Amino acid sequence: MYFGVAPLTMATCSPSSVADGGINDPGAAPYGNFMNYYTFNPPENRLSLIPSTLLQDLGHGGGLQTTLLLDVGCNSGELSVAFYKHLVPAPASREESDESRVHLLGLDLDETLVQRAQQNNPLPGNISFIPLDITKGADRLREYLDRHGASRFHLCLCLAVTMWVHLNHGDSGLLRLLSGLASVSQHLLLEAQPWKCYRSAARRLRKLGRSDFDHFKSLKVRGDVAEHAREHLERNCGMELVQSFGSTTWDRKLLLFRRSLFFLQVYHSNVKKDNQLYNPFRHQRAELQIKT
Repeated sequence: MYFGVAPLTMATCSPSSVADGGINDPGAAPYGNFMNYYTFNPPENRLSLIPSTLLQDLGHGGGLQTTLLLDVGCNSGELSVAFYKHLVPAPASREESDESRVHLLGLDLDETLVQRAQQNNPLPGNISFIPLDITKGADRLREYLDRHGASRFHLCLCLAVTMWVHLNHGDSGLLRLLSGLASVSQHLLLEAQPWKCYRSAARRLRKLGRSDFDHFKSLKVRGDVAEHAREHLERNCGMELVQSFGSTTWDRKLLLFRRSLFFLQVYHSNVKKDNQLYNPFRHQRAELQIKT
């Protein structure tokens, strides 16, 4: 996805590039595209912390409103499906169903993982998976939002993705990711890997005899990465932290952000003055300049 002044250039991983590294070793997935991720980090590790009433608590998912969810870095889709079922329980009858009004889009840069997600998708009418590099996919997301008559996703999940963008694209890449997600989300559920995970990822890569991550040694955003992310989202992206759901069994915080009402008023006023249709990617630079 195009986030900020310059696009990132994360490569899409082909099945052959995954297979070449011996995918049973975690170090063989330098973009976090583990083939069996949910066997060692099952969905319940996160879902146990998230209330099943989350959509209603946020004011979504009721009445005739269409609610759009986005899962960035969905891997093979198990968490996407479990998250949807957790928030949208099966109705007693079709007349009571809210399913048709809640849609989830999962995306991942690994085409093999996305194919697996598509093949195992139990709710193709409400959940869809596409191969998409989050650093390049503005047009595809725009088309999806337009098709549903929305300017933003009501809730975006970004779980255990930040570290891989950070390691492969540096501090600026991480900040552009956060800014971009903020621009297309009313609410953002963020799980940022702690710094100890960075060291482990770099160590696994070296153990395989591979070159270190390009930016690992030069990163200035270190230590409490979740706190750095919070500061950037609140100071530069017009978002505010509204709740922490605690930490997962892997000691990772689940943080829920929402767009500041003051920011939305100022931002939409500026867009109206420009006499342009709202496009969160086109106006990214202006958005970064507004402080809450």
